[in-house]
Amino acid sequence: MADRGCPLEAVPLPTEVRESLAELELELSEGDITQKGYEKKRAKLLARYIPLIQGVDLSLQADSRTTGPSQTAAATPKQPKSRPTNSRDERFCSDVHTEAVQAALAKYKERKVPMPSKRRSALVHSSVDTYTPPDTSSASEDEGSLWRPGRLTSTPLQSRPSVEPWLDRVIQGSSTSSSASSTSSHPGGRPATVPSAASALTGLAAHAHIDLHPAPPDVTTGLGLGEHLHCERPQVASVRGVPRGCSGSILETADGVPVSSRVSSKIQQLLNTLKRPKRPPLKEFFVDDFEELLEVQQPDPNQPKPEGSQMVMLKGEPLAVGTPWPPSLLAALQQWGTTQPKAPCLTALDTTGKAIYTLTYGKLWSRSLKLAYTLLNKLTSKNEPLLKPGDRVALVFPNSDPVMFMVAFYGCLLAELIPVPIEVPLTRKDAGSQQVGFLLGSCGVVLALTTDACQKGLPKAQTGEVVTFKGWPPLTWLVVDGKHLAKPPKDWHPQAQDAGDGTAYIEYKTSKEGSTVGITVSHASLLAHCRALTQACGYSEAETLTNVLDFKRDAGLWHGVLTSVMNRMHVISVPYALMKVNPLSWIQKVCTYKARAALVKSRDMHWSLLAQRGQRDISLSSLRMLIVADGANPWSISSCDAFLNVFQSRGLRPEVICPCASSSEALTVAVRRPPDLGGPPPRKAILSMSGLSYGVIRVDTEEKLAVLTVQDVGQVMPGANVCVVKVEGTPYLCKTDEVGEICVSSSATGTAYYGLLGITKSVFETVPLTAGGSPVSDRPFTRTGLLGFIGPDNLVFIVGKLDGLMAVGVRRHSADDVVATALAVEPMKFVYRG
Repeated sequence: MADRGCPLEAVPLPTEVRESLAELELELSEGDITQKGYEKKRAKLLARYIPLIQGVDLSLQADSRTTGPSQTAAATPKQPKSRPTNSRDERFCSDVHTEAVQAALAKYKERKVPMPSKRRSALVHSSVDTYTPPDTSSASEDEGSLWRPGRLTSTPLQSRPSVEPWLDRVIQGSSTSSSASSTSSHPGGRPATVPSAASALTGLAAHAHIDLHPAPPDVTTGLGLGEHLHCERPQVASVRGVPRGCSGSILETADGVPVSSRVSSKIQQLLNTLKRPKRPPLKEFFVDDFEELLEVQQPDPNQPKPEGSQMVMLKGEPLAVGTPWPPSLLAALQQWGTTQPKAPCLTALDTTGKAIYTLTYGKLWSRSLKLAYTLLNKLTSKNEPLLKPGDRVALVFPNSDPVMFMVAFYGCLLAELIPVPIEVPLTRKDAGSQQVGFLLGSCGVVLALTTDACQKGLPKAQTGEVVTFKGWPPLTWLVVDGKHLAKPPKDWHPQAQDAGDGTAYIEYKTSKEGSTVGITVSHASLLAHCRALTQACGYSEAETLTNVLDFKRDAGLWHGVLTSVMNRMHVISVPYALMKVNPLSWIQKVCTYKARAALVKSRDMHWSLLAQRGQRDISLSSLRMLIVADGANPWSISSCDAFLNVFQSRGLRPEVICPCASSSEALTVAVRRPPDLGGPPPRKAILSMSGLSYGVIRVDTEEKLAVLTVQDVGQVMPGANVCVVKVEGTPYLCKTDEVGEICVSSSATGTAYYGLLGITKSVFETVPLTAGGSPVSDRPFTRTGLLGFIGPDNLVFIVGKLDGLMAVGVRRHSADDVVATALAVEPMKFVYRG
């Protein structure tokens, strides 16, 4: 407004007139009104105030005229000047308002009042600190650097304290205004609409003075501010069109030649756009506020670090020599089936706890032979045998039918087929079974064995056949009940099968991401594992074992289906459905059958504690081993302790409880042994949770809350070597007070992930290294996925699993610790499922 030739600061204009003038200014700067229309409307608004304006003394004009708008303009007085967006033509400029400005400056100097700052844009309210650089189409880096606060600290303006507050406000206003201009021209920014800008100017125009600011003094002339405060022709800061750092005195064109600032903002913007590279530097894509988040967290210098010596490889006891082991598991089955045909092998219970069927070793042998003959000779596809030795076969059996599963498993082994036990699919589109279907497809499975009752429960297509489940390969379903099997001729015998390197069975495992892989176990590994379990658990012929676990996989399969047959044991299989109805059922069967061993999980012990009140005739004195299959979980110790406290008065001896550790890849890793089998006394470790989060073992006191109490899982298996390696990176040996991943070298482990050569090499063929880089052993190790350490008496302690590891910054936390902490507070109030 002041460029029009009238010093409006000297005239007390009403608020509504100033608002109208501000709107006119905005319309003209935006190009919504012509110059002529602007002058006409402005003259009409100021008509009644013209006498007041003309009454100002005009004698002060000559002095300020000598300072000129800029050095460039003074050097080329005859050059035609283009009119910038934020200033009007020279013809409409009056020197009267310049004198008024000089007078106002002197007046403010006498009052010692800080100078009014340039008006701030209403579009962007931000300070220099939080200012985001404009887009590439707005201003060049050279121009933007003129108004950076760091550059202004060395200007001669510092020598005038009375100017400093005004300068600070000018810097802030300039940054804000330039930020607003860049925002309005930014393609992705918020559009600067005329109404919002007009309303902002209207509100700001309501002050007593329209805020003006002169351009910064030209420091190249060598003139300081000691004698004169150079007062340029005042400029109104328009909302858009002024690139960041443009002061109205000197601009640079694309050629680098200084020109007068009186060029239109759009031309200047075009010049700046052409001057900048097409692609901005990479750093401009990131906002400064996120720089702290992108920084890598530095380790705490005070964090605990392992201080012990490097651990050495731990060797398990050798397998017993001279024991009359059978040459293979099938040889043991044939021996017991022909010499002890009436010896009980497996007893199945119904949901009421009654024994519905007892499978003898003679029946197991004869039925398995029938199934093997049928699989090899009675199944055809296009007049060719459907199966040949080495093919994979799916076993689909419910948890309530261990008898038919056992017949199917050994029938496949006799036929030299590879069983793949899986869960019964519940629905056609069950998400979990889709991953199992992927496993079956990768294994090339074409046949599924099941029972008559199970097949009737499967979803059917309109043709009456079992539907093809989502993600599954097309399967042929065979019911293995007796009436569907063909009796082999008397001269037919299965191939004599020694324990070789061929695959015996494939066990599925679901990772934490939900993917399912198949772990192959060879005949040699199966036999070695059965021998090691027999020696570690002290199994003897005709012993009775109560099994509560799933007999299709893990410890339930290893103890209840494989090792039991090798030793002619009698297994009482307790179905999961019965445990839900009667949690004490397994204890009752121990009493009824005088079982010498029981195979449970900590959840089964926990449930029986809740149901034991009021039960009298319960005795556990016959037990010599209570094997806790999930004893490696940190929360199992609370169940073991509570169970012992309650049932010690009913014949349970403390040394009977035997936690063990296992994984699908390494099978059984360690098991606690009773003293009569040469095991050391059980131990507990009270560890600092803070130390564990850094992977360091620090013994603490039980009174503290931030501690984790774990129990040992016994000694390593016979014939196995064990070491602990670092969780990440190269598998270097850990120190004695450091948590790492347990690795096992043994003939009794899994051999591969079926069909997955890459991860097989990293898991089943690990070579642990000493600190010097030399291999620990000439044999490869298998990673177990268990995190722990070796404690006193060479006992193994497990503090978590690799699948449940949560890394937060440089610290590691275990999902199992959360459960263990909750159960430690009040274990009896938590009903959990493991």
